[in-house]
Amino acid sequence: MADQVELFYAPQTRATGVRVLLEELGAPYTLNVLNFKLGENRQPGFLAVNPAGKVPTVRCGKAVITEQVAIYIYLADLFPEKGLTPALDDPRRGPYLRWFVYMASCFEPALVDRALKREEPPQTMSPYGSFDTVIENMRAQLSKGPYVLGDRLTALDVLWAMGLRWGIMFGIVPELDEFKSYTARYFERPAVVKVLQEDQNLAREQEEAAIAAGIA
Repeated sequence: MADQVELFYAPQTRATGVRVLLEELGAPYTLNVLNFKLGENRQPGFLAVNPAGKVPTVRCGKAVITEQVAIYIYLADLFPEKGLTPALDDPRRGPYLRWFVYMASCFEPALVDRALKREEPPQTMSPYGSFDTVIENMRAQLSKGPYVLGDRLTALDVLWAMGLRWGIMFGIVPELDEFKSYTARYFERPAVVKVLQEDQNLAREQEEAAIAAGIA
């Protein structure tokens, strides 16, 4: 199955992090690049794969995986020999899953509410409690070591480094020392340097294509 990993992709989206993970894993993969500016993610061919028209989407053989957290977990488990996922009987497996789900269920909803200047829901109804609680929980976790799980790099770090950097870039996540040092350290890794450079080139090509089509 390893030679059948296909990533439906657009530059400067959440799919960028999945491509970084694939590079970290040294996994064989193919890119199916979509130009959102040309509406290629809304064409029937891709909607048949993911009716939401979203990336990242991964296809491995007959299996289609959507939702970025599910994709990260799936891919890291697909290549366990690379050491980016704790085994099922590893005591770190529970925290590993916890911080993946925390990104989707707490961090991103809190950031969206803050970015849209929406009033936080009552804590008894909120999926994340409060924005300040989410930020402090992550700060405290990163204060324990260089990586989310302490002294060991895992697939979690691709997800969180990308998410925190994005939040800081847009002025939503506070520039705490723990966040700045964590993201700066991760973004020196060869996999992310390579992908971000290629991402910039691809985004420029897609912009030029959109201009040529009279869309941008």
